[in-house]
Amino acid sequence: MKGNRTYMDIGAILDEVFEAAKDFGEKMNEEFTKGPGMPGFGPHGPKTWFDFGQDENADYYPGYSYPPMNIFLTQDRSIVFEFAVAGFDERDISLTFQGDYMVFAARIGLENASEESVRYIKRRLKLKDIEKQKYYVPADKFAQDLVKASFKNGILKVVVPPKEESATPEGIRIEIVKEGE
Repeated sequence: MKGNRTYMDIGAILDEVFEAAKDFGEKMNEEFTKGPGMPGFGPHGPKTWFDFGQDENADYYPGYSYPPMNIFLTQDRSIVFEFAVAGFDERDISLTFQGDYMVFAARIGLENASEESVRYIKRRLKLKDIEKQKYYVPADKFAQDLVKASFKNGILKVVVPPKEESATPEGIRIEIVKEGE
């Protein structure tokens, strides 16, 4: 069975889990708002699910999934980062190296409308600032000074080539002399 490997789509699995969590929240909201007089709901009528600390516009995806990205190695041993940063301007994106880490950050330049009056039916596109994210790019393995970054159609592609392996010198031969001669 070595040749027949099945791969799971983690993104699709997470979509199902987070959609189920949202559905659960909606069902809880329906149950909690059926009518007054239900135990534990206080004198001012029923509370909604969101009154119990849940935010209806909450981001159900974990923080590490924003922005969506790919990291891979090419045949020439370059490490490639692809960030999906639609809606961002390349002038608002910051890439630096600090030691063995590439630090990525971006600021969204759009003026956000007041979201208090907006109630989303489905919200998957959330443009928000990207705080400093660190990616391990060891300086002894990759030529950080030769990095190339390109921005096209909302995709930021960063290619860090490997360091050229210098021919290891044979070293200095140490002659061993017998004492007393």
